Amino acid sequence: MPAPSMPVTAVGWRRLGTLGGATASAISGAISRSFWTAAAVSAALLVGGHALARDQPSSSTKERWGETVALTALPTEAQSTYRLVLSGGPFPYEKDGTVFGNRERQLPAKARGYYREYTVQTPGLRHRGARRVVCGGKPPTKPDACYYTDDHYASFSKIAP
Repeated sequence: MPAPSMPVTAVGWRRLGTLGGATASAISGAISRSFWTAAAVSAALLVGGHALARDQPSSSTKERWGETVALTALPTEAQSTYRLVLSGGPFPYEKDGTVFGNRERQLPAKARGYYREYTVQTPGLRHRGARRVVCGGKPPTKPDACYYTDDHYASFSKIAP
């Protein structure tokens, strides 16, 4: 007696017929749901872990600190970065002291080269994170004004030394 045949139709990806009692559509759906569940869990872990590592509150820098913030009210890492700026370094990151373009237009409009950015270390991160001190004026060791952001340039508070 010949082996029972399994009807297969090639109408489309989701309707391939029956395969051993389970339809290809059901198998495809289970694989798809598994994939999307795994993707959602992975994304939540990456985004959640990154958000936790960055220690980013949901409000903006200005909402947390106001238009102006006292230097002593900033995180100790920001205070250290500010002191490094005034002393001329050395800075821990290669990008520290490079020109900040103010493309977001969150700071007062000035000629290109006026602003320079400096990384504020974030404990627990292996990369630069979102926190910066941006100072304007020449020479860099005697800035006209410095600003703090902990939301990667979305908003700034002016530092009052």
